[in-house]
Amino acid sequence: MSLEQALKEAYASAPTDRVIFDTLEVRHSAFRDDAGQPTAIRIVIGYEDITARLEGDAVLHPGEYVGFVAGAFRFKLPGFEEGQVPAMQITIDGVTREVVGHIESAINEPEPIYVTYRPYLSTDLSKPQMDPPITMELTKVTVTGTSVSGTASLSDVHNWAFPYEKYMAARFPGLVR
Repeated sequence: MSLEQALKEAYASAPTDRVIFDTLEVRHSAFRDDAGQPTAIRIVIGYEDITARLEGDAVLHPGEYVGFVAGAFRFKLPGFEEGQVPAMQITIDGVTREVVGHIESAINEPEPIYVTYRPYLSTDLSKPQMDPPITMELTKVTVTGTSVSGTASLSDVHNWAFPYEKYMAARFPGLVR
């Protein structure tokens, strides 16, 4: 079963009093706030901003509650077919001049732009409902007016370690005799 099919099934059987907040976080080392500190572009699909807690191993502000600005973006979750690198098209509409400036400065850098997708439940903003969240590399980025679009893909999924967790003697002393 693909991830998209599983999500459709979950949406169909989910209680009606809960809303899923789809969020995107766009990161690059060139993104700086007014104080010169590293920052990220965080967007939630909807009409109201939300404050939600990031996972404990997030790159920026791990375990902290951060703000996601209400906005519009389109995406289709990647499929995980054999022999293909998972990729998804992302379009963020109605971006501000500040966001366009961040994106344009990052496009000219050799370092990749990263995108993290996190779904949250309206009844539980204390953690993302996907563990770990999907983090992908954004390529082929274009800025047209107030719209930013690009292709997000898992850069080297074929060389990921399996199992993902590394079993080290320091953490698992039973491995050493």
